Amino acid sequence: MNILVSACLLGVNCRYDGKNNLKEDLIQLGKEHTLIPVCPEQLGGLPTPRIPVEIINDKMINKDGKDVTKEFNKGAYETLELAKLYNCKLAILKENSPSCGSGIIYDGTFSGRLTTGNGVTAELLKKEGIKVFGESFYKEIAQKS
Repeated sequence: MNILVSACLLGVNCRYDGKNNLKEDLIQLGKEHTLIPVCPEQLGGLPTPRIPVEIINDKMINKDGKDVTKEFNKGAYETLELAKLYNCKLAILKENSPSCGSGIIYDGTFSGRLTTGNGVTAELLKKEGIKVFGESFYKEIAQKS
């Protein structure tokens, strides 16, 4: 099975701060499945590193106040195209992210507080019928697949 995975979880230094969120155990899924790494922010044309972004009033606003909604939307659609190209029915995405968060994201105040909601990419993938999970649930996925 092909599984879309946030590239930062696979060790790619593509986070906003130029670092990664490597989950060594998640890489083990690659022994039985094909993992397709994606970084929606990079696919949307944003640099790494970049200024942190949160969702404010349905817009993607960076900490300096710049609207980067266009880039986030472009990255979400590019990610969807890759999911379709590789026939991915599942995605394991970075929790809390304004792109990839599923169910819980940062609240738009840049204070570290969380709220219910989905990131732009997670929301689009879900609307297209792709099952989206945060990295905390990858063991469940491995057992079910």
